[in-house]
Amino acid sequence: MILNEHNQPEKKHKKHAKLVRPATGNFGRNEWAIVGGPCTVIKLLADDVIATLSATYKCAYADTSHNDDITLVPGRLASGAMLDYSDQVNYQQFNFQNPLMPYQLKQQFANADLVLVNGNHQQAKAQVVIIDNNKKASLLKRIEQLNNVQLFLLADNSDDVFDFIKETVPCWQQIPVYKLGDRDKIIAFFEANLKQNRPVLNGLILAGGQSLRMGVDKGSINWHGKPQRYHMADMLQPFCNQVFISHREGQLAEAEEPYPVLQDTFTGLGPYGAILSAFRENPDSAWLVIACDLPLMDDATLRKLVAWRNSSSVATAYHSPVTEFPEPLIAIWEPKSYPILLSFLAQGYSCPRKVLINTDITLLNAPDPEALTNVNTPEEMEIVKRAIHQKLAANL
Repeated sequence: MILNEHNQPEKKHKKHAKLVRPATGNFGRNEWAIVGGPCTVIKLLADDVIATLSATYKCAYADTSHNDDITLVPGRLASGAMLDYSDQVNYQQFNFQNPLMPYQLKQQFANADLVLVNGNHQQAKAQVVIIDNNKKASLLKRIEQLNNVQLFLLADNSDDVFDFIKETVPCWQQIPVYKLGDRDKIIAFFEANLKQNRPVLNGLILAGGQSLRMGVDKGSINWHGKPQRYHMADMLQPFCNQVFISHREGQLAEAEEPYPVLQDTFTGLGPYGAILSAFRENPDSAWLVIACDLPLMDDATLRKLVAWRNSSSVATAYHSPVTEFPEPLIAIWEPKSYPILLSFLAQGYSCPRKVLINTDITLLNAPDPEALTNVNTPEEMEIVKRAIHQKLAANL
């Protein structure tokens, strides 16, 4: 044991920051390797699942080519290019000279809700195992890869799970067993898992701005009987698993807040940095992000946003009648938006609205457009105060 000058154990030096890693596998968040059957059977099964679920979910497939002439290099790669891109009108095609690194594969599959993998060639964090007597020996060679089996499929020539699987796979009796031809049950299995694995929704109150135009902290203004940041947090609470208040560094001690605080760790980026900081804290949650300067926000607007949330999109947002663009600061940002936000930042963009404009989102119309009104100046504050008083008087 190494001691310091105070005769106490020396703390081990940490070379890397402590980061929460997204719960992805080799390709995506929800991935299954289909293993144990002929490649043709695996491909046909994947086709059936994808054809049914692609209307609701973004689906992807991973495999390895059986091309015997692996020395044949397509396009300009043969001339030494490292990348060959072609717009095929109906689809886009990328050919890479060098093998993709694991992090590059995850980037390519980041937007997928479901990834099916030919387990005869690639691995995934969960497995669907086909029990086929003709492929028994081949499956036995891959027994160590069966570390998270979630479904057994019996081929026509099999009527039970192999003994070597029973000896190796824990709790195999609790894993569903279907016939390979039971396509409806198989598709229902994947659909149920996707619904079950829908990211949890957390809330984030953006209260870290400097309020320079207003002259006072907008989060501390009392519109509804308490500081606005607390009012907004209370409004989000019924819709979220947990609600956090976003602060810039040094703004307020966490102990003074009735709600947990998320301090900006991407500094100097305004709301963009606050959203990134939330994903850095919990990359597997979706975040209902709302600015604290929306004093006319109501339950109906929040309820519609959550009810129409599309977790397959990058985000679910309202159309702003003022800007005619998506409103990023009353929106649900899905976990798949995290790498996209980082990618935009790497290209020199820190505007969350630009991200929404240039990605696949679900865009809604607000039930009451006035609920999206934000207040930035004392003059706007007086106008909104009168509007609130008028509403209160009308309800009496």
